[in-house]
Amino acid sequence: MGRSRSHSHCHSSVFGLCFLFLLLSDCFCLSSSSGAQESDRITELPGQPRNVGFAQYSGYVTVNQQAGRALFYWLVESPVSRGPASRPLVLWLNGGPGCSSVAYGAAEEIGPFRIRSYGKTLYSNPYAWNNLANILFLESPAGVGFSYTNTTSDLYTAGDNRTAEDAYIFLVNWFERFPQYKHRDFYITGESYAGHYVPQLSQIVYERNKGIKNPAINFKGFMVGNAVTDDYHDYIGTFEYWWTHGLISDSTYKALRVACDSGSSQHPSIDCMKALTIAEAEQGNIDPYSIFTRPCNSTGSLKQNLRGHYPWMSRAYDPCTERYSQSYFNLPEVQKALHANVTGIPYPWKTCSDIVGNYWADSPLSMLPIYKELIAAGLRVWVFSGDTDAVVPLTASRYSIDALKLPTLTNWYPWYDNGKVGGWSQIYKGLTFVTVTGAGHEVPLHRPRQAFILFRSFLANKPMPS
Repeated sequence: MGRSRSHSHCHSSVFGLCFLFLLLSDCFCLSSSSGAQESDRITELPGQPRNVGFAQYSGYVTVNQQAGRALFYWLVESPVSRGPASRPLVLWLNGGPGCSSVAYGAAEEIGPFRIRSYGKTLYSNPYAWNNLANILFLESPAGVGFSYTNTTSDLYTAGDNRTAEDAYIFLVNWFERFPQYKHRDFYITGESYAGHYVPQLSQIVYERNKGIKNPAINFKGFMVGNAVTDDYHDYIGTFEYWWTHGLISDSTYKALRVACDSGSSQHPSIDCMKALTIAEAEQGNIDPYSIFTRPCNSTGSLKQNLRGHYPWMSRAYDPCTERYSQSYFNLPEVQKALHANVTGIPYPWKTCSDIVGNYWADSPLSMLPIYKELIAAGLRVWVFSGDTDAVVPLTASRYSIDALKLPTLTNWYPWYDNGKVGGWSQIYKGLTFVTVTGAGHEVPLHRPRQAFILFRSFLANKPMPS
């Protein structure tokens, strides 16, 4: 399994002797993990810039042998010049549900490369988060991006619970393949519907680490952006945002407040759906993920495939960058370089699954009980919000956080980047909230530099620069 020649004496027949020797010296009994890790190494991505100074790996971890569910990951380590061995590991998840972390998080937000408009070559992202940490992108659940299942029914039965369990199984097995990351500081981040994925996975990791003195998954905290958090408060905050930003009429705002009171029901009522249809018509042909920027031309309606948990939530922000992902990740040479198993996924590769999000099985009403548990446990919790997003807007996040009833340590204040206001922040006991001015649903896409400053502050657990 790719053992190096110098360690060939660590043969299974003398494992006991070798183990004894390991205690007495630096003998290293390499398991098959080292071979699997090396076979996942990306030598070079087609069209990538020259002299890339960091290692990349991608491949699969099987999370359910019987069903044949395997999740695709892409690890981008910190540059050698920045000492990747001393940097934390950060998992990034995109939402949807049903959208690809490779298409969005990696290719147009926090990854090291951006795709050029003709979809064949890459250029460097100066504000890539791997400058600060080793970043692990995960395509989740199975059926999204390059992740696959051999059991077709899995595509129609995905939901929050299985997504979280599979992601945990992925992590446990991934750390076996990359043992150098065991015990390293580990954080979970994401955006949008990952507002469910991130705290749910965080809760599982935290609870299964209980009683373990030095856990392999050394979980320290999580951060989410423009995150679906609590149905009732998210609804109230979203309708208020639409109204205060002149996107809907007074009468529609009142109708939405009455018809879409989701405190009692998991699914929107018929009256609520009618009011949402009227609201959508009143908003016109804008990009709801970034209300002050032009929609990508000739994409038709951006509100295609009304999917998933929220009826207005179609897919991640699209100023045409989504198209470039669609082109690049369908190139056979790119799929080969990424070790993608394209026989297992629907052809062509898509930025968001046509099936997974539309058949979502379970979705709890609120993440706030998980927030309370993890805040009480002393874990780091940050929430950020781009203030030009009308899908999961700033007001929705503020209402959800307010419902936690946390004491305020530092009241609302502006934070600065080069003398300009980058947004506002409030520090609560156990939670930090940050806004990013002028950013839409995908904060690092619109405001890459400000998002980088935010990430740096989160890792250091320091307030935003004031």
